[in-house]
Amino acid sequence: MINVLVVEDSSLVREFLIYILSADPDIAIVATAGDGEEALAAVRRHRPDVIIMDFHMPKLNGLEATRRIMETNPTPIVMVSGSDDSGEALTTFDAMEAGALAVLHRPVGIGHPDHKAAALNMIQTIKLMSEVKVIRRWPQMRKAAPLSPPAHMGLVRESAQIQIVAIGASTGGPPALETILRALPKNFPVPVLIVQHISTGFVGGLAEWLSRSSGLAVHVATHGELPLSGHVYIAPDEYQMKVERGGRIVLTKDEPEHGLRPSVSYLFRAVAEVYGCDAIAGLLTGMGRDGARELRLLKEKGAITFAQDKDSSVVHGMPGEAIKLDAAMLVLPLGKIAAVLLNLVNHQGKIERDHDIQNI
Repeated sequence: MINVLVVEDSSLVREFLIYILSADPDIAIVATAGDGEEALAAVRRHRPDVIIMDFHMPKLNGLEATRRIMETNPTPIVMVSGSDDSGEALTTFDAMEAGALAVLHRPVGIGHPDHKAAALNMIQTIKLMSEVKVIRRWPQMRKAAPLSPPAHMGLVRESAQIQIVAIGASTGGPPALETILRALPKNFPVPVLIVQHISTGFVGGLAEWLSRSSGLAVHVATHGELPLSGHVYIAPDEYQMKVERGGRIVLTKDEPEHGLRPSVSYLFRAVAEVYGCDAIAGLLTGMGRDGARELRLLKEKGAITFAQDKDSSVVHGMPGEAIKLDAAMLVLPLGKIAAVLLNLVNHQGKIERDHDIQNI
């Protein structure tokens, strides 16, 4: 059984969520809480496997409750939003930075045609998150200063003209992306394309949150635009994103891959075809294997490829699969990825010594 704590200040919404979750025989509601302070006490008392957390609550809101739970009794937390307000969207990603694993819109009412699909998505998310082993977040951690580029790195390859960086991420991805983008300079010489698996309706908030915390301009990608250096483009909901020759972004309604649209595999395949050795591509924390085989294709085409290491990943599914396939030329801790990207772009792939990467 997966023991769930439901934290929601509205008794009506709380009962609605209990109704949805209780329909699955593998889920048990062990406790409920009407505010963040009650949630802290319930976590200590019941040790749930997963917490469903509201944002706006009296006494202690969802963001602060998340921070304190992750500092004291680390537990997988799924944030549930009942609003499309942009301010709440930003708070959503602050909560993910504090340690929450996922965010969902509250399922629509029973009479709505989308109710069953939304309820099933919530149940599946809880089951997936229950498998994640979360770690303690130490209180009042300070954000690191932007990284300085190392003098040398550890690749020997033919000269290339790096033109693009492509990144794929899933569970744990938003704070990982924030760490990387925050450490890149505003004048980063090439565009960055990103596929981040996230619940429908939150990609705009993610772009705004990343723009706020980094010096780069972060956008939800639009069809036909030409990517610019120092700009970041995130694939929109329900579209596959690729690039065509000449560099323009193309959005399509092509079929999902690995059950996903947008899919990292779809983007990476196009980057391999269009840019080949002139690309850098990597996989960050996330469940599944989306993008792993295509990262190997990029490596075979001469691109520089990387994967986030296990210790710094929330979930090592996607990067771990890439490592198993020998798709990643570099396996990097999260804190070093920005410096590596900057070094590679500035040196245009003309890197000298293999052992020096250890000194970054």
